[in-house]
Amino acid sequence: MLVSRIYRWLAHPVRAGELAEAYRADALVNAHRDDPEFGYRFLADEARAVGEPMADRTAWRICSGNGWWSAFGKKRRGKGRRVGPPVHDDLVRRDFTADGPNRLWLADITEHHTSEGKLYLCAIKDVWSNRIVGYSIDTRMKSRLAIAALNNAAARRADVAGCILHTDRGSQFRSRKFVRALARHDMVGSMGRVGAAGDNAAMESFFGLLQNNVLDRRAWPTREQLRIAIVPWIERTYHRRRRQHSLRRLTPIEFETIMTPPASQAA
Repeated sequence: MLVSRIYRWLAHPVRAGELAEAYRADALVNAHRDDPEFGYRFLADEARAVGEPMADRTAWRICSGNGWWSAFGKKRRGKGRRVGPPVHDDLVRRDFTADGPNRLWLADITEHHTSEGKLYLCAIKDVWSNRIVGYSIDTRMKSRLAIAALNNAAARRADVAGCILHTDRGSQFRSRKFVRALARHDMVGSMGRVGAAGDNAAMESFFGLLQNNVLDRRAWPTREQLRIAIVPWIERTYHRRRRQHSLRRLTPIEFETIMTPPASQAA
């Protein structure tokens, strides 16, 4: 029986086109698993990035044939969109307090339009001092946006083992790549409930300030101009000049400087 199968394969070997199609399908399904809300065009971009070039139409054909649809790609009945399942338990339960640095962080993503298209910001806040400990800015809202912000925060704060990072159920925070990044930093993930607006209130206060003081102050012709405006506002104005009632009328930097022993102050 085995010999006959070998002869059949020798008589009809796998063609080069079929092998190329298999490699393309493998790249597409890997990207789909990491970011299930991506459409076929984004999946094609991811496949090309790992060395499997293909036209968007080819990606659509392969995805369609295998049923790899974006989680948001088809209309659903009922109210609103279906949110993916959490990959972490809710460890916070709306108790957004901490008794020291790097105990509880919050992360969320906001977007703003420019004449070139949208620009996305992922920010991570330490609830102890309200400091934005890490952030990343990108032209696409992918898992790499959240991972870059997490890596930025971990590099700045150093001692983050055991820190809880609370997020919503966005696909960027549910992706396998992001979960692996949390594990690399020995951090613990936490996710809020669906439709619980209070879970995002702490981050919305920061994004509201950013909206009023930067994003809505003028029209932005380019993404780079907006990026250049966001960074100094966070680092100079929000961190060093904006006093907060919850911090005893101190700025985040002043609060951390006063409340943290000199030997362990974060950079």
